[in-house]
Amino acid sequence: MFETLSERLSATVQRLRGRGRLTEANIRESLREVRIALLEADVALPVVQALIQRVQVKALGQEVLKSLTPGQALVKVVRDELTAVMGTQNTDLNLAAAPPAVVLMAGLQGAGKTTTVAKLARFLKERRKKKVMVVSADVYRPAAIEQLRTLASQVDVLFHPSSGDQDPVAIARSALDAAKKNFADVLIVDTAGRLHVDAEMMDEIKALHAALNPVETLFVVDSMTGQDAANTAKAFAEALPLSGVILTKTDGDARGGAALSVRYITGRPIKFIGVSEKPEGLEPFHPDRIAQRILGMGDVLSLVEQVEQKVDQEKAKKLAEKVIKGKRFDLNDMKDQLEQMINMGGMASLMEKLPGGMAIPENMKSQAGDDAVKRMIAIINSMTKKERRHPDLLNGSRRARIARGSGTQPADVNRLLKQYQQTEKMMAKLGSGGLKGVMRQMKGAMRMMGGGMPPR
Repeated sequence: MFETLSERLSATVQRLRGRGRLTEANIRESLREVRIALLEADVALPVVQALIQRVQVKALGQEVLKSLTPGQALVKVVRDELTAVMGTQNTDLNLAAAPPAVVLMAGLQGAGKTTTVAKLARFLKERRKKKVMVVSADVYRPAAIEQLRTLASQVDVLFHPSSGDQDPVAIARSALDAAKKNFADVLIVDTAGRLHVDAEMMDEIKALHAALNPVETLFVVDSMTGQDAANTAKAFAEALPLSGVILTKTDGDARGGAALSVRYITGRPIKFIGVSEKPEGLEPFHPDRIAQRILGMGDVLSLVEQVEQKVDQEKAKKLAEKVIKGKRFDLNDMKDQLEQMINMGGMASLMEKLPGGMAIPENMKSQAGDDAVKRMIAIINSMTKKERRHPDLLNGSRRARIARGSGTQPADVNRLLKQYQQTEKMMAKLGSGGLKGVMRQMKGAMRMMGGGMPPR
């Protein structure tokens, strides 16, 4: 997410951060680079002009030039202004209404609206503990209703049936009655999308809005369309009282223009971003955290939240008890850890949230991606139960058999076992009270990361 913009801006701010003294000339030169980076990221021109002007006013003020660390002070100004452009802080959904609180979803065809309905339903069910019902009022797109039925089943929320020969407003009213009868807390209404903004589409969604009187009217937009996303959102905001925006497909958006443009142009907050195609791939939008991630400062708060939500606490507790009792960490335990890593989006997703994570080369990210982790799980799955419990049994012939069974090479099996041995040693030290030794190893690893990878 935002790789291109992050690379350009990170390089600029790194140069600034190291300077002991700043002049008006090198501030203007740096801001010129920031302006080019933003334009290349497809940020809308009015947004770029406003952002640069605000940064320049503050950068040339006493706050930066008289600072003991002017480079770092200027980086802070850039971060604060990026945050302000995107909305300062997360804006939560307003569900303070007599149940069911109605959430109306609008957007163009192909933006991922139906998938986002299911993701939002799952988010509200799991994080907010709400009883959710979903309904499709899209009577034009073939299979739209069936798609939502399937997704509702996957995320385990209530689904109100509808059909292509019904009137969208009648569907919405029927769903509202059903949500009341089922004591649902929230009703999410999926609406029809078009390939472009047209009068017919706007009239229909206005009628739906009037019939439902929703507490939230959210515009779903594809972030990969850049500043066009902001312009389309503006057209909808002029026709409907939008309460917020959901940016989809941000995992495929290397530029970030939409995220930086939507709030400024529409005046509506970005409430969520879609970060993957998975049902759990929806995150609250935190402008301050995104600004830090763009500038290569990481997003540790989101990382901590991700771990808390997606790590199986029961399995983690059992592993901790096992290690403390001095029992051996085996390949079943390693498989559990790898599967939990996949649930958190893989190593590449975790790396992006670490300070400096955006600067990690793509080849290194790909080596630590989902495919690499899944390959390791496949290797362990090809072992017998006895081999997983007793890895010392794995001689050459067994390793060759495991490689054939998992569709990998013996070298891949050897790499996995070497990684297992290193992890097993660390767990053994932890269990025997050698916490200081583990801490020394971690500090050494951090020094290595700070100074680059060692020569091979």
